[in-house]
Amino acid sequence: MAKSLRINQGILAREIRLVGDKGEQLGIMPVLQARDMARKQNLDLVEVAPTAVPPVCRLLDYGKYRYEQAKKEREQRKSQKVSLLREVRLRPKIGKHDFDFKVKIAKKLLDGGDRVKVTVRFRGREITHPEIGWRLIQKMTEQLAGAAAIARQPLIEERNMNVILLPLTTQKVKTEAKTEVKTEVKTEAKAEAKTEAKAEAKTETKTEAKKEEK
Repeated sequence: MAKSLRINQGILAREIRLVGDKGEQLGIMPVLQARDMARKQNLDLVEVAPTAVPPVCRLLDYGKYRYEQAKKEREQRKSQKVSLLREVRLRPKIGKHDFDFKVKIAKKLLDGGDRVKVTVRFRGREITHPEIGWRLIQKMTEQLAGAAAIARQPLIEERNMNVILLPLTTQKVKTEAKTEVKTEVKTEAKAEAKTEAKAEAKTETKTEAKKEEK
């Protein structure tokens, strides 16, 4: 829901700092004067920073502003997909065709942004051969290497062996974000170092020049 702001007659401050509809700074003035300016331009006076001293107000079309804010919020909600934990079950004696089909299902879920729990279910004396489950899980993770990252190593729970996989796209975004931050920090550090070096060089040059004059 778009944030509700004080507008026009609802603004309580007697004096405000005004910003024009194009972002220009119009200075500090009585709120009555600002309301008059808004009225003459067929705009609204909107209090955008009520806690500032004095409060900051802006001239804008409030109806249009509310519409744009609501539109942005709707778009953000659409882009925020909830990641679900989906399960793909295998049997120790699964055939190649069925196994390949399960791999396709898991990949489709991962590509859709969901986490996947791959479970090998043992029955009866099958639990005495856990190495079969390990091999199946290893084979599954190898075939999904381009789409998934292991979130939790395989473990045995009662008669089940499972592993949890994360969508690789999520991991990639996080890695790229960290890389960008590191790059920006390094760039800023280099820029600061160059600026300091130039400043020191200028100071040394001026000092030497003064010594020569003397």
